[in-house]
Amino acid sequence: MDYTFWLEWAQFAVRWLHLITAIAWIGSSFYFIALDLGLAPEPGAPKGVNGAAWQVHGGGFYHIQKYMVAPERMPDRLTWFKWESYMTWVSGFAMLVLLYWAGAQFYLIDPRVMEMPVWAGILISAGSLTIGWLFYDWLCKSRFGVDNNKLMIGLFLLLVLMSWGYTQVFTGRAALLHMGAFTATIMTANVFFIIMPNQRIVVADLKAGRTPDPKYGKIAKQRSTHNNYLTLPVIFLMLSNHYPLAFASEYNWLICSLVFLMGVTIRHFFNTHHAHKGNPWWTWGVTALLFLAIIWLSSIPKPDAGEDAEDSAMLTPYEQRFAEAPGFQDVSDIVLGRCSMCHASEPGFEGIGRAPKGIHLETPREVAAAARLIYVQAGLTDAMPPANLSYMEPQERAAIRAWYRAGAVGERVQASAGKGEDTQG
Repeated sequence: MDYTFWLEWAQFAVRWLHLITAIAWIGSSFYFIALDLGLAPEPGAPKGVNGAAWQVHGGGFYHIQKYMVAPERMPDRLTWFKWESYMTWVSGFAMLVLLYWAGAQFYLIDPRVMEMPVWAGILISAGSLTIGWLFYDWLCKSRFGVDNNKLMIGLFLLLVLMSWGYTQVFTGRAALLHMGAFTATIMTANVFFIIMPNQRIVVADLKAGRTPDPKYGKIAKQRSTHNNYLTLPVIFLMLSNHYPLAFASEYNWLICSLVFLMGVTIRHFFNTHHAHKGNPWWTWGVTALLFLAIIWLSSIPKPDAGEDAEDSAMLTPYEQRFAEAPGFQDVSDIVLGRCSMCHASEPGFEGIGRAPKGIHLETPREVAAAARLIYVQAGLTDAMPPANLSYMEPQERAAIRAWYRAGAVGERVQASAGKGEDTQG
C-alpha cells in the first residue's frame, strides 16, 4: 500500500464527491431556470407576486409563487441554494490538485508543447483560474456588460482565447480540463461574489424596513443566466479527458470553442420551451452540425512534429528516473509485447481506431513516461490489457510492480534531497 495506491483511492473518493455535488448543483440550477421561465401571472395573487406555477411530484401538489423583489415580510425559514455550487468547485479543485498537480510531469506538462518546471506549470494553472474570473467580472461591470448580447459575445471570445492559450502551454488533456475548471470557476464565483451577496443585501433591507433596490435582482439574474448557458460545456470538458479524439487532436482548442456554442443552442431550446414560447427545433439541427464539425476536426491528423533524433532521445527527469530503475528493460519488453498493439499511433488491434486515452507505448521513452499508469493499470490491478487479451502473466505484473517501486523510491529520495522538481509518485 504505497503512495500511488493511496493517491488512486483519494482521486476516486474526490471524483465521487465531485460528481455528487455537481449533480446537486446542476439539478437545482436547471430546475430553477425552468421554473422561472415557466411562471405565469395568477389572478388574486398577493401583492408583489410576479408569477406563479402549480407542479406535481412525488404524489403531492406544489404551489410556487415568485416575488419580483421580495415579500413585505420575511418568512421565518428561508432556504439558500449555495453549498451545491461551493462544494462542486472545492471538490473539482481538489481533483485538479490530486491528478494534474500531483501528476504534473505526466498529465499537465508536455515538453513538446512548452518546457517548464513543475512549479511553473502549477502556478500558471492556479493563476489562470483567478485571472479569468477577474477579467470576466470586470467585463460584466463595464459599460460593455449593459448589453447582454454583446456581453455574451465578449464572453465567448474570451473562452476561445483561453482555449487556444491553454493548448499552447499544457498537454491537450490538461488544456480541455483547465477550460472546464476555468469556466466552472467563473460560475461558482458568480454565486459566491455576486448572487449570494446581492440576495443578502435584499434580505437586510427587508429586515431594516427599507425597500430593496431591484437592480440587485437584475444583476444576479444576469449571472445566473450565464451559468445556465455554461453548464453543458463544462460537463463536456470534464468528460473530455477520457476521450483522446477530443483532447489529443490538432484542433482541440477549436473543438472546445464549438462545444460552448453547442451549450448555447441546446439551452436555448429548453429555455424557450420552458418559457412557453414554442419549440425552436432548428436549434437541434444547428447542434448536430456543430457536433459533426467537431467530429471532422478530430479526424484531421496532427502534422509531424519534426523532432530530430537528439531531441527525441532527451528524457525528462521523471522519465530518466524510471528508465534507469532496475528492471526497466524487462518491463519495456513486456509493455511493448502486451500493450503496444492498442497503445500505438496506428493501433493494430481490430476495433481500436485511436490509442486509448491518447497513451502511446511504442518506445522505451513512452513506457518510462507512463510509469504510474502502467503500474496502476497492469501492476496493482489487472485492468490492462482489457480481459487480459494479450495474456499478461502474473510474473510480468510482478516485474512491473518491482520496477515502478524502485523508481518511486528514487523519486522520494530525490525530492527529500531538494534536487527534483517532480511531484508524481
